[in-house]
Amino acid sequence: MKITLNRVNENFHFELKNERGHIVNVDARPDFGGNDMGPSPMELILMGVAGCSGIDMISILKKQRQEITSFKAEVEGERVQVGEAKPFKDIYVVFYLEGNVKEDKAAKAAQLSFEKYCSVSKTLEPTATIHYKVVLNGVAISK
Repeated sequence: MKITLNRVNENFHFELKNERGHIVNVDARPDFGGNDMGPSPMELILMGVAGCSGIDMISILKKQRQEITSFKAEVEGERVQVGEAKPFKDIYVVFYLEGNVKEDKAAKAAQLSFEKYCSVSKTLEPTATIHYKVVLNGVAISK
């Protein structure tokens, strides 16, 4: 796996490209001297958690023949000062599923994603605790 980065402007706007040619823009917020032309690198990490676990959950539920009509996630991260850096300490994920999905299957899919399959979450595990919950058809379900 390889990513290339090219600086776009005189500040912090970068264009990143993977080996298949997909492009993502990254920038810093204006209060940090950026032009806000893309998400920050730390926001990309949260996006990676959402995308990775989303792929896992959809894959697991499809294999179980669950009918998903809507799938959304919200991810928030709390950071902590460690020297000059501010890594994530806690990450909170809420999945919103709608459709003809059994409660136990939705809960198990989330559990399997974070405990077994999601490489992004596994990468973050040594430094961040990931908390998650599932809301199915408007009702929060327990893990």
